[in-house]
Amino acid sequence: MNQPYTGGCACGAIRYTTKQAPIFQNHCQCRDCQRRSGTGHGSWLTFPAQGDMTITGEATHWEVAGDNGNVKSHAFCPVCGTPVYLRFAAMPELIAVPAGSLDEPGRFAPQALTYHVRGLEWDTIDPSLQAFERMPHG
Repeated sequence: MNQPYTGGCACGAIRYTTKQAPIFQNHCQCRDCQRRSGTGHGSWLTFPAQGDMTITGEATHWEVAGDNGNVKSHAFCPVCGTPVYLRFAAMPELIAVPAGSLDEPGRFAPQALTYHVRGLEWDTIDPSLQAFERMPHG
């Protein structure tokens, strides 16, 4: 059995844990990720079943249409403002967490760069990662 993935917000009011392994780990340079992170990209681990993730604490949610038009629901801590998870209206079974919210952020192993088309010159990402102009299908 694999070690669970655990994490949460900066103040500890929201915590999550899952025994599932991530199905996708990526850096994303879409404008939404740039704005939310305050830098050039976001870094995400996507898990296959939000029902298998235990979340404690009450998050505040904010919905936004992504670059592809799909609605994303961002959850963040109402106390400290830390982003803690992301849900997708078009793929309700999935849930993603920011790499920085992990208790062990060193477990993040990016597989790809998405929305490279929005990348900023000063935000250099590992050139060995497969880069997609937008979000890959499938």
